[in-house]
Amino acid sequence: MTIRFTALPTQDVRALQLGGPDAYGFTPERRISDGDGVPCRHCLKDIAEGEGYLILAYRPFPALQPYAETGPIFLHAKECERAEEGEELPEMLTSVDYIVRGYDRDNRIVYGTGAVVPTQAIISRAEALLERDDIAYVHVRSARNNCYQCRIERDQTPPAKL
Repeated sequence: MTIRFTALPTQDVRALQLGGPDAYGFTPERRISDGDGVPCRHCLKDIAEGEGYLILAYRPFPALQPYAETGPIFLHAKECERAEEGEELPEMLTSVDYIVRGYDRDNRIVYGTGAVVPTQAIISRAEALLERDDIAYVHVRSARNNCYQCRIERDQTPPAKL
């Protein structure tokens, strides 16, 4: 199975970078990065020391419902390029481990799928989860703070014609 890591949509990020409201209706807070553990959820890279960034509440679900977790994330304050979707582990995933958890088509947690996984095992864990019919997508979240990092989906790209 081929998977793809996906970053936040550019349209949503640009609105936030321009001062649009976060998931709680607040203007994102602005800070300057110390270069230590400030991952941007749009380019999927760490925000370098001295660069401006935003802290905001984000809900990676289409609607409110009991499983629609909302939490803090970071974004570059200035425009950055959205990470290309692909099967490579994003550059920002530098911790020793992360929570990897499956969700169904109704955006509910599929119980029993969440686990703290060593970073080098994220891809194999996601592939195993996405082989199941009841899993629509997977979240990668901080193992320490449960913060949303990125989403993993099945790669639906049709094979190239020869």
